[in-house]
Amino acid sequence: MTEPTTTGTRASRWLRGPLRPFQHGQYGLLTGSLTASMLGEGLWLMAMVWQVIELGGGAGALSLVSTCTALGMVATVLLGGVIADRVPQRRVLLTTELLLAVSATAIAALALLGAVQVWQLAVVALVRGLCSGFYYPAYSAMLPSIVPAEHLLAANGIEGTLRPIVLQAGGPALAGILVASYSPGAALAVGAASQVAATVFLLLMKPVPIRRDRTDEEPRHPVRSMLIDLREGFAYMIRTPWLLATLVFASLMILVVMGPMEVLIPFAVKDGAGGGPEDHALVMAAFGVSGALASLAMASRRLPRRYLTAMNVMWGLACLPFVLIGVAHDVWLIALGAFVIGALFSAPMVIWGTLLQRRVPPELLGRVSSLDFFVSLVFMPVSMALAGPLSEAIGLTTTFVIAGLLPLPIAVAAVLLARMPADELAHPLDRAKA
Repeated sequence: MTEPTTTGTRASRWLRGPLRPFQHGQYGLLTGSLTASMLGEGLWLMAMVWQVIELGGGAGALSLVSTCTALGMVATVLLGGVIADRVPQRRVLLTTELLLAVSATAIAALALLGAVQVWQLAVVALVRGLCSGFYYPAYSAMLPSIVPAEHLLAANGIEGTLRPIVLQAGGPALAGILVASYSPGAALAVGAASQVAATVFLLLMKPVPIRRDRTDEEPRHPVRSMLIDLREGFAYMIRTPWLLATLVFASLMILVVMGPMEVLIPFAVKDGAGGGPEDHALVMAAFGVSGALASLAMASRRLPRRYLTAMNVMWGLACLPFVLIGVAHDVWLIALGAFVIGALFSAPMVIWGTLLQRRVPPELLGRVSSLDFFVSLVFMPVSMALAGPLSEAIGLTTTFVIAGLLPLPIAVAAVLLARMPADELAHPLDRAKA
């Protein structure tokens, strides 16, 4: 009689804690792959910046490479959502990771041989963006298939914790050390190894069925069928006010802040504060660590009763520290601003992922997730392309001040116009269904 009691106690601890999704074996493998993939992405982000700088490129060249990533995501994310609702999601993830591993290995070899050029970095950035457009809808659609509904908040919290720790802190920090000690090529090589590891984890997973019922009424022509699927996703978005308003706000926020965040912060560190790769890594680590702590805190509790209002307002408030980054002349002040931004960006992301997985019908989740990425990221290439030239025209400080002040009033307008306070009370998610 002792063994069942011990096992039950062990299980109850899993069920109470933020790590409870790990009692499902498939989730552990998926998270292992995601962690390795995010580490590779974090290494790429830092190594790519300093590889461009080493080649003599400035903000304009960095904008070009970053814009290619955004263009790739926008080009494929809608198709990625349709595919995620039709093709086994593990197969989609495996294909994208293989492409990422091959492209990462190729650019690392060129960098180590001293033959890399900016246009080659731009090509690899485009490939990474194209793969991301397929990866994230498939991941979002597969997660509810391997984790029960009552564990989704914790699962999204774990992802929200890993993303800042690994992608925004660990990967860039490791890359900063490798760049400072060796070269950007060394960091790119370690990133390529991480993408290979992500592929291995996916190979170890068992097949995951698609949560979709097939009917005889579906058209046989694949193109027509996929267009109908896409139209259904758009129709759901338009007739769902909280979803449409949040996505419109997110797209405008990204237009304002993504360019300064991805393109200009390295130059704020280098030119504004006189820092180098290690200081840039410190700023990214501050962003990542705070995001991880905020995500873990959100995963350890119930969804807030005012989940829609809290989510959007927190995103708006998260942008205010860009003003501090714009006027700072010390690395520690830039790191402080990044710390606050990371926390207030990451905590609402846990709410958002859980919200989609609990309120969107399962057969539409892949398409709605892809629309989330598409509508949210449609202005990302514009933001990244404009960040460099705009900062050169009006100044780095002015660009950061604009990025810090505009999003909050847009967030408040989205909450009020979509009547989110009434909607969140009519559809409570802070307690389990009876």
